[in-house]
Amino acid sequence: MQTMTGQFFITDMTAAEVARAERVEKVLPALAAQAAEVDARGEFHVPHIRTLSDAGLLGMVVPETYGGLGGGLRDLCAATFALGTACPSTALTYFFHCSSASRGLLALEALEAGLFDDEEALRVRAFAEKLLHTMGTEGKWLANFASESVKSEKAAITIGTRATPVEGGYRLTGVKSFGCATGVADRYLVTASLDGEDTAAGLCTFFVDRDAEGVSEREHWDAIGMRGTATHGIVLENVFVADADALAIPGAFTRCMQMSRGSFVGNQVAGIACYLGAAHSLYQYTIGQLRSKKFADSDKPVGTAPYQQELIGHMLVELETATIWLRRQVELECSEPPLLPKDEVVKRWRLCKGVVAEAAFRLGTYCVKAGGTGGGTGNHGVPARSLRDLCMGLVQAFPAERGRLMAAQMEIEGSEQAQFGTR
Repeated sequence: MQTMTGQFFITDMTAAEVARAERVEKVLPALAAQAAEVDARGEFHVPHIRTLSDAGLLGMVVPETYGGLGGGLRDLCAATFALGTACPSTALTYFFHCSSASRGLLALEALEAGLFDDEEALRVRAFAEKLLHTMGTEGKWLANFASESVKSEKAAITIGTRATPVEGGYRLTGVKSFGCATGVADRYLVTASLDGEDTAAGLCTFFVDRDAEGVSEREHWDAIGMRGTATHGIVLENVFVADADALAIPGAFTRCMQMSRGSFVGNQVAGIACYLGAAHSLYQYTIGQLRSKKFADSDKPVGTAPYQQELIGHMLVELETATIWLRRQVELECSEPPLLPKDEVVKRWRLCKGVVAEAAFRLGTYCVKAGGTGGGTGNHGVPARSLRDLCMGLVQAFPAERGRLMAAQMEIEGSEQAQFGTR
């Protein structure tokens, strides 16, 4: 029996997963109560940080050893789906916070696999444990900044931010164009390229304090949807980062990424689950309207009209399409033993992201049609707000067209394009 919102997506939860889902369920009313205001103002609702932190959810995928809940990718997908039904903006911001954990978890796995020598291992472990304790034991919110405004023809994300070694640490200079929780998170995780390095081997990760000297926010942008995510990004001008806050071993990043199970850092599938949650919520809202509103001359529900039922049929197809594709991807990334080799899992993720985003958006358009002009098409009504949020799924991370292209290249060439380059 489904009792938790997350169980609409992850239907076969274990007892431990249900317990973690119960924590998520308890915060949904608080998030839903502010969703319209978050959209109207285009700002993250800062009190949500305390709400999520008090529930222990900032450590959802952090091992219990480091003060977290010990959840995995299935837990995170169920959580972002459920949060997406209440407030998609908060769900997406929460996902990006949780994605920071991969920088610690994959590092620990790489250590276990023997990918670092003894001297390197001390530095890698110290950084990984600091990150995980920050999220779990301390219950702090992290913002993960990798993407930049400058793109290259060969890479979806180009890292132009430079890290220059100086006495006692590094100086960072660059512009980060996207990263949820700008000006909101307690600390930033910043990806930068070491001076003198022009390949992915030079990519490094740094802790940057939100109020550190030389850190400023980029101009806020008036987004069409997902308006409360604080994604406007940061500017770094000669920002000093101490050695203790840096994982700047050449090749460390690529070695850690070898441990990823499927989608790039092992959890991107949970990001798109936010959009599936938003689509699920919009569908439920629309069906509720079509059942409750009656024709004046017959007193029958509006949803009994052939036109409306044709639209409902389309809505069901799109919701089922998105749900099945995403469930399958979660299964591929979580199953033990693995069902497919990693490159096959990644190829399917490239397709899955686009299929889910496009199906969710199409569902949104059918819901708007079904509601008509009297069904909440005001700009901040549920259908219009949801449609704008779902629109962002078409472009976030990579559009469906790019995903299909990369999957096709993998099918023919047998390998994926490098996802990071330097400028």
